[in-house]
Amino acid sequence: MHEGSDLKSVWQEGNQFTLLPEASRFLPAMFKAVAQAQDYILIELYLMESGKLATRVCNALIAAAQRGVTVLLLLDGYGAMGLSNEDRNRLEAGGVALRLFNPLGFHSLARNLSRDHRKIVVVDGKVAFTGGFGAVDEFLQAWYEIAIRIQGPVVNDWERLFRQLWDSRLTRGKGKTWLVRKLPDMSTLRQGEEGMRGRVIWGRGYRYQAIRHSLYQRVSSSRQRLWLCTPYFVPTFTLRLRLTRAARRGVDVRLLLPGSKHDHPGVRYAGQRFYQRMLKAGVRIFEFQPTFIHAKFVLVDDWVSLGSCNFDHWNLHWNLEANQEIEDRYLADEVGELFKRNFASSAEVNAGEWAKRPYPQRIKEWLYGTLDSLLARLR
Repeated sequence: MHEGSDLKSVWQEGNQFTLLPEASRFLPAMFKAVAQAQDYILIELYLMESGKLATRVCNALIAAAQRGVTVLLLLDGYGAMGLSNEDRNRLEAGGVALRLFNPLGFHSLARNLSRDHRKIVVVDGKVAFTGGFGAVDEFLQAWYEIAIRIQGPVVNDWERLFRQLWDSRLTRGKGKTWLVRKLPDMSTLRQGEEGMRGRVIWGRGYRYQAIRHSLYQRVSSSRQRLWLCTPYFVPTFTLRLRLTRAARRGVDVRLLLPGSKHDHPGVRYAGQRFYQRMLKAGVRIFEFQPTFIHAKFVLVDDWVSLGSCNFDHWNLHWNLEANQEIEDRYLADEVGELFKRNFASSAEVNAGEWAKRPYPQRIKEWLYGTLDSLLARLR
């Protein structure tokens, strides 16, 4: 079975979306949903490392399993390497079914590079969460992240993504594949009468790139505002071209990017080599100052996309990704206000000052930019 091979990304009406900026809001909401679960909990994560947050997650999932809830935990085989054997054994002994997507092995390099970067939480087929979160301690204080709570027909689509990957030929582990087939069939849920318009959009690396093409189309058709937040700004040539074209035709194009607090400083330098051309085209660039900003969300007019996708060329080429797209003026305005608060906590890059940046900075851009280009060619 291929990951998402028989699913279709369709717009559905009658959904409810709640924006949850910062871990202080989205972690309590998720733990509350897990604590209230009656039938099943499905969790799919890229990062899970032993620590305070992972311990809280393990305790919550084990408590649910011991009261009779079916708990399925799907982790990426590479992203979960920091999860200790003790924690894995404790989860399985506590009744949690655990599987790993594509564990590293003596496969082709391309297969090992293909990772599950999605973040999905589904409870009882009624509520879902997505964002850029993981079960690592950095999300407690050191990283700025956002998530979204989802109710309505699109929850079924998030669940179907999970079900297919759990039963994929690339997924391994003691957790039984047939467990997803014993879950209640939620496909008969009726569409809500009132609510917001949304759809789940996903990507499977170079094999399926709907998430990339959706962003490209929105950028090209933007009319008033185009604001993008990503922690790893190494965009494709096509995205850079479309962003600069939008700015030149008068769209308010802004990038919200990490400042000096970054978990991969080399990636920041590689992306900074594009600053001058974008600034010259009229793109405004803001570097977030308080912490490392790990959030991934986009606002184009009244369209929002939020989820796991960083929209960098590496993720788009190799990873499984999934975002929640929403068309709703009120939610778009709420996301716009969130952007404005983050812009206010950022340092805007001045085009004139950037053109005079010192040579050590330019050398770092060249070195890491060259490395990034070489890695891109290896694909």
